[in-house]
Amino acid sequence: MKHTKTLLKHTRIIGHSPFSIKILVIQIMLLASLNSCSEFVAVDPPKNILVSETVFKDAATVESALANIYYTLRNQGMVSYNISADMGIYADELDYYSSNADKLSIYLHSMTPINSRASYYWTNTYALIYAANDILEGLASSETLSSDEIAIYKGQALFIRAYLHFILINIYGDVPLVTSTDYLTNNSIERSATAVVYDTIIEDLKRAVNLLNSEDLTGEHVIPNKAVANALLGRVYLYTENWELAEETSSLLIDEFELESDLSKVFLKESRETIWQFKSDPANVRNTYEATQFIIQAIPGNSYALSDSLLSVFELEDERLKQWVGSFTSGDGLTTLHFPYKYKAPLSEEETLEYSVVFRLAEQFLIRAEAKAQQGNIVGSQNDLNRIRLRAGLGKTTAATKETLLSAILDERFMELFSEQGHRWFDLKRTGKAGAILELVKPNWKLTDVLWPVPEAEIERNANLLPQNTGY
Repeated sequence: MKHTKTLLKHTRIIGHSPFSIKILVIQIMLLASLNSCSEFVAVDPPKNILVSETVFKDAATVESALANIYYTLRNQGMVSYNISADMGIYADELDYYSSNADKLSIYLHSMTPINSRASYYWTNTYALIYAANDILEGLASSETLSSDEIAIYKGQALFIRAYLHFILINIYGDVPLVTSTDYLTNNSIERSATAVVYDTIIEDLKRAVNLLNSEDLTGEHVIPNKAVANALLGRVYLYTENWELAEETSSLLIDEFELESDLSKVFLKESRETIWQFKSDPANVRNTYEATQFIIQAIPGNSYALSDSLLSVFELEDERLKQWVGSFTSGDGLTTLHFPYKYKAPLSEEETLEYSVVFRLAEQFLIRAEAKAQQGNIVGSQNDLNRIRLRAGLGKTTAATKETLLSAILDERFMELFSEQGHRWFDLKRTGKAGAILELVKPNWKLTDVLWPVPEAEIERNANLLPQNTGY
C-alpha cells in the first residue's frame, strides 16, 4: 500500500479523463508485475515507482519503465497475439469456433460500440501512449542521464508512440492524437484526421531513426533500434502511398538483413530475418502465446482455424503449406481443420525456442515489390516478389503488368504474412478491396465495416470524440 500511496501522490494523472483512470490502474498493475517485466530486457527492477519524478534518475530505472511497456505490448492489447486473432477473424483469414460473444460479433461483422474488444484495445493502447509520453517529458527535463542515454530512450519512446497511433488509425480511423500527459487537454481531446496523425507518426519515426543505435544491443532483436524504426517507417510510406520513400526505406533493411533460406527457421528466436520480436517470459510462457492460441489439439475445443479463403490461395507445391500450416482431424474422422503452425513450441516445451516476431525481412521485400510496381518498375518488382516465391519452392511469377503484379503481391502477402499482426485485414482496407472480397464470405459485411466503432464508454466520458464512425 505504501507504493500505491506514493504513486497517487506523485503521478500527474488526475481528474476523470477518458484515459486517466485506466492508465492509473495499468500503472499500478505494472508495478505489481515488475519481477516478470525485468526478465523482458534483463535489467534490474526500478529503484522506485515509475513516475516522472523518479524514473529518470538513472539508466536502469528508465530501462525498467520501457521494459514495462514492452511487457504489456507483448501480453496485452493491440500489438500482442490478440491482434493476429481478432483481425484474422474480422478478415477472411481465420474462422472462429468458440462462443465469446464479443469475438463472435467481430467474426460475424455485427459489432456495436459496446463491444468489449474494441474498448479494451482503445484504452490499453492509449494507456501505453501515455506511458511513452511520460518518458519523453521526463527525458526532456533529466539532469542526470547522459546525452547518449537520453537519445536511445527518447528514440524508443517515439517509436512506441508512433507504432501505437499507427495501429489505432488503421482500426478506428480518425482518433485522438495524444502527444502529452496533460490531463486537461486529454480530458476533452478531439479526434484528429487520419492524415494529420500520419504526419506525426512519420515525424516521430524520422526522429527515432536519427536517435536510435544501428546496433542490436541485446543480440536478440528485442529492443527497437534504427532498423525497427525504419521497418515501421517503410510500412507507413506504403500505407500512405509514398512509393519512392517506401522503396528507399525498405531497401535499407534488405541491404542489412538476410532472408532465412529454411522456412522452418523463420520463427525461431535466432532467425536471421527477424527485425524486431517480443522476448518470451520464462516465468509464464517459455515460448509464444501464438502457439498456445492457434495450435489445434482437440475438435471441438479449438477457437480458431485457417479459412478456406486462405488455403485456396496456396499452390500445392508451396513449402509454406508444409512448414507453416498444421492440421488436426477429429476423433470420428469427419472433420479436419487447418491452423497456423508458424510457432510450434507448445506450453509444455521447457526450452525457449521461439519469440513473437513483430517485424521481419520478408515484409520488406513485399513492400519494395509493391512500391516498384506502383512506379512502373516491372522487372524490379518481379525480382523482389520472386525472392519470396522461390524461397517457398515456387516458380517465378508470371505477372507482367502493373495490375497483375499488384494482385499477385496482395496474394503473396496473404500467404506469407497470414496470422501475423493483422496484415491481411490492413491490406484489404488500405487497397480498397475489403468490400469486394469480404462480401463474398461475410454475409453481414457493410462498407462501413472498414472502421471499428469508437467505444461508447469513451464517448460518454468525452463528447468531443463524436461523431461516431458511420454505421454504428
